[in-house]
Amino acid sequence: MDILAQVLDRVRLSGSLLFHFELGHPWNLALPARPYALFHYLSRGSATLALEQGRELRLTEGDFVVVTRGEPHVIYSDRRTKPLPVLDLDRLAGRLGVVRHGGSAQPLSTMICGNFTVARPSRGSVLELLPPVLLLKPMADGGWLEAILQRMVSEAALERPGQGVALSRLTEVLFVEVLRSWIKSLGPGEGGWLGAMADPHIGPALQLIHDRPDRPWTLGDLGHSVGLGRSAFSARFTKLVGESMYRYLIARRMSEAAFLLETSDEGIARIATRVGYETATAFSKLFHRHHGLSPGRYRAVLRSDGGRRQGMYSKENSPIDLSQANIHEVLPSSA
Repeated sequence: MDILAQVLDRVRLSGSLLFHFELGHPWNLALPARPYALFHYLSRGSATLALEQGRELRLTEGDFVVVTRGEPHVIYSDRRTKPLPVLDLDRLAGRLGVVRHGGSAQPLSTMICGNFTVARPSRGSVLELLPPVLLLKPMADGGWLEAILQRMVSEAALERPGQGVALSRLTEVLFVEVLRSWIKSLGPGEGGWLGAMADPHIGPALQLIHDRPDRPWTLGDLGHSVGLGRSAFSARFTKLVGESMYRYLIARRMSEAAFLLETSDEGIARIATRVGYETATAFSKLFHRHHGLSPGRYRAVLRSDGGRRQGMYSKENSPIDLSQANIHEVLPSSA
């Protein structure tokens, strides 16, 4: 399985459509801060999206924009119009009817809004690698976007059996296609490991780390495997991925360990071995530093209803500070 497929398969990506707007000029919509990514597809007309810190994006017909951190923002045809808080709009549960808003003047704009959520976030997750605002312009092969969104609209128009599952699957396809389009637009050194996957040397190295996180990988081993010397490989990896190979390796192991703790009944010692640590003590110490909980507690919380609802947002995204740690405590002895 390729890296992106593996990551998306494990993060429990989901989402939904929120509103289908028909907007008569002038109009102005205000969206509050949300704990998930928000997307907007302007299928007709033009608009401006403005974030609180002052950044503005001019949107034209066919533009698809994702506010990846859920920052508060407004979308308008005329900034002088009083913003309407989107949360003040009501619609029937399970149905996505068309919401008409704004004045009676032309031009008429139509827009589809929704969200992407990740139920199992982790350090270096896909959403963290995306820019705060991701804008995709219409492309020659962009018919997929209109097709997916229109299918989502028709699916959400009436409440039917299996609707939640159907919308969730369509959202996954939409997100994957958005990622593919964004990755295709990246230049060298952009996009962290997502962009680095396309590099002829670092891409295969990332695949090796993901396939075998238990291996005692060294810079020399990985460099030799992909046809680079130790120093050249180290510099290239850090430049393209945005962190050292050892930091990435640790994050990959801790992500794999978290997945195993939630989805299997294997003991802590066995999981420690599967992610490359000889003792459960060394593994548990590092896991606590990375996730903010001991492995046993992490498993208990994630398997509880409360843990699933909260998505473990509190401490899991805290980075490891290797400057404050003994390198021999966080890396296998052979590294």
